[in-house]
Amino acid sequence: MQDTDRKEFTELGVKPWLIKQLGTLGIRSPTPIQKGCVKQILDGHDCIGAAKTGSGKTFAFALPILQHLAEDPYGIFALVLTPTHELAYQIADQFLILGQPLKLRVCIVTGGSDQLEESLKLAKRPHIVVGMPGRLADHITGCDTFSLKKIKYLVLDEADRLFSESFEEDLKTIFSAVNPKRQNLLFSATITDDVRESTLLPLNKEKLLTWSETDHRLTVSTLDQRYVVCPAYARDVYLVQTLRKYRDTKPSSHVIVFTDTKKECQVLSMMLNAIGMDNVCLHGFMRQKERVSALTQFRSNLKCTLIATNVAARGLDIPSVDLVVNHKLPLEPKEYIHRVGRTARAGRSGLAISLITPYDILRLGEIEEKINTKLSEYKIDDDEAVKVFTTVSVTRREQEAQLDNEEFEQRRRNYKIKRWIMAGVDPDEMEEGLEEMRRKRIKAAKKAKLAKIKDIQAKIQKEEEKQNGEDRLQQIETEDIDKTIKDGLKKVNKSLMKKDSRFKNMIGQISKIKQKAENVDKNKLNAVNLSKKKKKIK
Repeated sequence: MQDTDRKEFTELGVKPWLIKQLGTLGIRSPTPIQKGCVKQILDGHDCIGAAKTGSGKTFAFALPILQHLAEDPYGIFALVLTPTHELAYQIADQFLILGQPLKLRVCIVTGGSDQLEESLKLAKRPHIVVGMPGRLADHITGCDTFSLKKIKYLVLDEADRLFSESFEEDLKTIFSAVNPKRQNLLFSATITDDVRESTLLPLNKEKLLTWSETDHRLTVSTLDQRYVVCPAYARDVYLVQTLRKYRDTKPSSHVIVFTDTKKECQVLSMMLNAIGMDNVCLHGFMRQKERVSALTQFRSNLKCTLIATNVAARGLDIPSVDLVVNHKLPLEPKEYIHRVGRTARAGRSGLAISLITPYDILRLGEIEEKINTKLSEYKIDDDEAVKVFTTVSVTRREQEAQLDNEEFEQRRRNYKIKRWIMAGVDPDEMEEGLEEMRRKRIKAAKKAKLAKIKDIQAKIQKEEEKQNGEDRLQQIETEDIDKTIKDGLKKVNKSLMKKDSRFKNMIGQISKIKQKAENVDKNKLNAVNLSKKKKKIK
């Protein structure tokens, strides 16, 4: 390591032994978030840090933790919470590598292994515990073999996700069990108001650092962001053609495909494998060994395509990913940011492609507004797509038939029941309570969506009235809220398509694709019938 490099870390207060260890990892100088946070964390400040994925956030909190641990080693010194299994294992690996000179002991608590085995590891007082809130809360309420009352640091990685409603009760359990005088370190690519103003985790306002990048673009400049126009019913067909076109030029590149549900992820993976497009999948219903195996195969080039839900969207550091594909756009713009952040990391270039149907224009606009970037088209040959339409569609139906839906649902239910029983609550009562909460959330979400549609329609109408000199009021019926939302979204998306030069001919283009697909099917049917007639004549 050059003296100039050593000086930058030294000025942050990092000790020589850690600087030397960084050098063995090829880290020559601190990243912006490390420059902005390390020194003040060492000085005892609570911290909220926001930076793009791949910006060095993990070492921004790992360096101060390990330096203070070396001065006064004891266990359990720090607790790191994460929303996913994969991120927990990755953070643990980074701590172990950086903390080798300390013979660091790290315990992972995610539910991926037997709970008794995890309890025994916790009882041995590791220096660092990295865990998911649910399983750690189970340990806190279910056994007394360890204590978090002396921890120096509490870290929430991907803090905005952890502060979501699904983790709230588990976080309350954990926060009540930790040392009240600890330092709180909150990091994510996107920091929300829920994180800044949380009553769940009060921060030290007198010694609080809030750091974010001066570059306010939420996606990096080396990321090429594109879209593919496709009919909603042919989304899988255009996914196949997008992957094939990309693979023609980069056959061994790492590709991540994101979709929205566990079932969709599994079916897509099975379908692509069935048509000869080798891949592995990653979703929440897979066992921990299966998830680790999938990531290992992907990282080691045994499989170059990964099909995943949002469990792979946060924090995973796979430097060689060249392409991210959104099979379906995520509901929230911030999830798009996390997904595409799997590529173009640490100064590298990368490509992100999203499949867009006429129903996605509003959602795409929200994403583009958030990232302050307009996506450009990644052109797919419609004629080539039409040729594989039948093959892909039939294969998809075959894989759906093979998938055991009951097993999927049973895995989900077994997991919930096990958690409730371990927490000492009645599963039936919890099921009833959760169902009521779910209904309320859905009702509130529908009302919010309808209000948003009304607002957008009002703005569009005002613009049209200005242009046409008209003054009219459009009434929206709300008796059937689902139908109203569906109709409203359809009208809004259609209006937005007309206003955007990229999509003003989208409906016509999709109609042509449909006609071509129908013609191909007719030709195939005619060929089959002709063949049958010839056989009869013979």
